Amino acid sequence: MKIITLLFTLIFSSFFVIAKQDAKELPPLDPDYVGVHGMVLVSHSSSIYASHLPLYQKPHDIQLLYKIDTKSIPLIQLVRDADLVTIKPRPFNLQRLARGEKLTLTADVYLGHFERGGTVVYENMELIFSRQLYVRAMKELPKASELQEYDVIKLTGNSRIYVHRISQAPSYDHLIHIDLEAGCLAKFRTSSEVPKETELQYKFLNCGTMKPLYYETEDFSGTH
Repeated sequence: MKIITLLFTLIFSSFFVIAKQDAKELPPLDPDYVGVHGMVLVSHSSSIYASHLPLYQKPHDIQLLYKIDTKSIPLIQLVRDADLVTIKPRPFNLQRLARGEKLTLTADVYLGHFERGGTVVYENMELIFSRQLYVRAMKELPKASELQEYDVIKLTGNSRIYVHRISQAPSYDHLIHIDLEAGCLAKFRTSSEVPKETELQYKFLNCGTMKPLYYETEDFSGTH
């Protein structure tokens, strides 16, 4: 019996040491990434996702997509039916999401863009950022080009979200949902460095069922 107890003690101690070592491996948070990190909410079926509204400058120079857990039916319906829903969370360190933490944030929910005349629909709503789906640090960006490149996020079944890899200015932020029925290119040429959204939708036209989620050019024009 003493031997069994000793073995359990050794096993538990080793797990504790490994967990402690893993915790030490996480780099310290950069306090410069604390700020108000606005996000756009998009949906597919009954699921909601939050995409960070990135900028070229620190502390917003990270592309990020997270799965949101919520039981608020009105919020799900709002995001599903509205053209644009954004959130303005209370200040937090964006690196916590960049390294994949599960996080509960308090945010105001806006119909429209929270910095461009949007209307507050819900104040102080708690949103659970449950799972990181995508992260990309906007460092050493390629030069702007007519060659567009997308990263592909697999959801369930044939469901995908395509995320444009933002380049140096001029560029654009673009998310589109596809239920794949055929092969779909993640790299293609367009008529200009910043094509119109309709041209981009045409590029995905033969991929399957398509749902535009978000398109933004103003923040990446190089004039900010």
